[in-house]
Amino acid sequence: MPETTRSMDDRAVKSAKCVVWDLDDTLWHGTLSADDDVTLKDGIVDLLRTLDSRGILLSIASKNNHDDAMRKLTEFGIAEYFLHPQINWNSKSSSVAEIQKRLNIGIDTFLFIDDQPFERDEVAFALPEVETVDALDYLTLATLPRLTPSVVTEDARRRRLMYLDDERRHESELAYQGPREDFLRELGLVFGISRAGGDDLLRLEELTKRTSQLNSTGIHYSYEQIERLMRDPHHDLWVCELTDRYGSYGKIGMALVEKGRDRWTIKLLLMSCRTVSKGVGTVLLSFLVKRAAEAETRLFADFRRTPRNRQMLLTYQLANFRVASQDGDDYTYENDLTVSQGYPEYIKVEVNA
Repeated sequence: MPETTRSMDDRAVKSAKCVVWDLDDTLWHGTLSADDDVTLKDGIVDLLRTLDSRGILLSIASKNNHDDAMRKLTEFGIAEYFLHPQINWNSKSSSVAEIQKRLNIGIDTFLFIDDQPFERDEVAFALPEVETVDALDYLTLATLPRLTPSVVTEDARRRRLMYLDDERRHESELAYQGPREDFLRELGLVFGISRAGGDDLLRLEELTKRTSQLNSTGIHYSYEQIERLMRDPHHDLWVCELTDRYGSYGKIGMALVEKGRDRWTIKLLLMSCRTVSKGVGTVLLSFLVKRAAEAETRLFADFRRTPRNRQMLLTYQLANFRVASQDGDDYTYENDLTVSQGYPEYIKVEVNA
């Protein structure tokens, strides 16, 4: 059976997505604001490269002068590794919270590393979901189970670069003068939907483990389970990719459909939260509704309420899915197929069935 999402109490084995670093006496030896001649700690560059290659995002929460610290990071040749660094005199917890907001990933997927017990305790008190690490243990990060994914996909290796692409998109949007839909149209968004192939399986396994906000059930599937379902004639396994003029967002969604004699059931639907602002969350679901209507079959969807997937529930409801049955937090929804939703006009949808 698929593995259900672990509770918050199982945080120690839940994959981490971002490591937030202090600077003084953590990333480097010395205190920059005291005019120390700071030097990087041994092995730091290799450690950053290792975590980055695994798809672990990196950032900074440091009490320092921003410009001085960024100059030093650039001098060391490592500034590019850190997304949305928060270098100011605010509390470390507020800096971590700001990074979480900008990255739009779960706060329980963060690790914070600092040499000062007070700073670690302050973050732990304000953000109890964040795991804190003593800077003395920095060399153990590469061996922590939470930072050692079982598989590393091509999308994972490119994760930081895709976030940098997102920053450029965001900057362009802020500078754009005109309606938001006109900006989205100018992005040249292309949403590709295709049947999953062997090359997609590692990424799909990763998606089921990493995606929680736009996830219809919160159920994890192993590589072997996904491979069996892909080959099963009674299931359709769809994968989607989003691209625009800045590049590819990667494989950002999937749908698993069980096909019975007179009914189809969407067993799992998920979409990366990075694409929410582009309005593509409903495209894959609209595609499935259209296919069911063409096949003249009934369409159902499994949904399990979790603490984090309310947005996916709203996606189903807006797509005209209504509750057919309920057992605790487990729901079965049905779409009567009387309403056909078109795709957003600013998105080109390409289907390879």
